[in-house]
Amino acid sequence: MSIVAIKNAVVNLVSKKSENAPLLSNDDNADTSYGSSSNTDEERGKLEDKREERKGGIFGSVDPRLMSDLIIGLSDGLTVPFALTAGLSSLGDSKLVITGGFAELISGAISMGLGGYLGAKSESDYFHAEVKKEKRKFYNNMNLINHEIEDILLEINPEFSDETIISFIKDLQKSPELMVDFIIRYGRGLEEPADNRQTTSALTIGGGYFAGGFVPLIPYFFVKEVGSGLIISIILMSITLFWFGYIKAAISMSDSCTVRKKIGEGFQMMAVGGIAAGAAWFMVRVIDN
Repeated sequence: MSIVAIKNAVVNLVSKKSENAPLLSNDDNADTSYGSSSNTDEERGKLEDKREERKGGIFGSVDPRLMSDLIIGLSDGLTVPFALTAGLSSLGDSKLVITGGFAELISGAISMGLGGYLGAKSESDYFHAEVKKEKRKFYNNMNLINHEIEDILLEINPEFSDETIISFIKDLQKSPELMVDFIIRYGRGLEEPADNRQTTSALTIGGGYFAGGFVPLIPYFFVKEVGSGLIISIILMSITLFWFGYIKAAISMSDSCTVRKKIGEGFQMMAVGGIAAGAAWFMVRVIDN
């Protein structure tokens, strides 16, 4: 990565946050040292093309954190309530299965949602704590900040010359906010969470859990015999678990995931749900007898 690319990345980082944020120097000397504006525009165009290529697919523009939360909620929702309803079905009462399943479904969705909220809040608190710490360093110990930036640049490219590093640090020193943002993003690997991250995470995880957990309950509404409901629920959940594992692999691994891998992930989800449901059914039978 060249110094031009790094500078452009930092400029883009700050310009997205505020139109009034100070940018790096664009004087004539800088143009002579780091290349013309036409070259810069060309580099930016290539980077944008690569980003678009990496995105791809119907889920390319979706926030990865949102997809992660949804997968967490659906994973638990498709296994835990399924195991519970299978276990309760051994008691031979459809009404009991529906009542117990709904009770677990609602309490589980609330619990998962609260867990997502607290997890997102902790992430946000940690990010802002790191920002405050770096700001204190900027005003109390500028040399320490300079060494941190030097280490980050050398990690990016060990071949950077002293002149390149010094020039880059001098540009960053013109804006404390720019310097802190650079360290947080490229040194700590952190990105500022969205303002509504906590609420979104809670609703996504809780909603995913409820949606996934409701699937195994559906057959019991339409059959009188609990045994028939269990068989239909097993068939329905086998199909659902397989396709969930298949689609999850396709989303998380993108184009690098082969069809064989997707199918393997689908059968793995079926095995996990089947083992959990079978164990619950067996234990309830043992206790009931």
